[in-house]
Amino acid sequence: MKITIKKTALIIALCGMVSLASAQKIAHLSLDSLISLMPETKIAKEAAQNYLKGIDAESIDMQNELERKYKDYLEKEATMSDLLKKTKQDDLNQLQRRIEDFKQQAQMDYQRKTAELTAPIMDKAKKGIEAVAKEGGYKYVLDTSAGSVLYSEPSDDVLMAVKKKLDSMPAAIIPGGNNPTGGVKPAPGGGKTAPKAK
Repeated sequence: MKITIKKTALIIALCGMVSLASAQKIAHLSLDSLISLMPETKIAKEAAQNYLKGIDAESIDMQNELERKYKDYLEKEATMSDLLKKTKQDDLNQLQRRIEDFKQQAQMDYQRKTAELTAPIMDKAKKGIEAVAKEGGYKYVLDTSAGSVLYSEPSDDVLMAVKKKLDSMPAAIIPGGNNPTGGVKPAPGGGKTAPKAK
């Protein structure tokens, strides 16, 4: 008798857990698509391109210096003493190493700068997703652009709802970007929605 009561209670508890789990609302969106729709992304891309142009200009200057010195070395090599040849060759090798080191460091700096520029955009996107999820009663919002969802039951695509929410939020401030308004029209009332008429 006690075993039957325990089994019945366990079955009821399991049924309750299954129905509770199935009642949770799930939505999805492509985070990559959302980010590409945000006007701040254009500002960040322009700032990253300007940063890259500065790095490229420095790299080109260093490469030109190496080519000039190498050409000069070839023109005067026949008249140089062995000691001067060795000194010039060492200089050329050091300059070549400096260029290679610079290129490696520049690549890391560019990646760091890109991450710095996109961080405010990601923060704003996450806040928009969170706001829409809370408003819609969603327990989970899956990112379909990551490709990690192999199967899912039908769920709501909240991409445009989040985009609409982001349009009503202040623009993300991009470090080093052209940010006065970010090219985004402020929402009426400074980002606040007007009270609904009753």
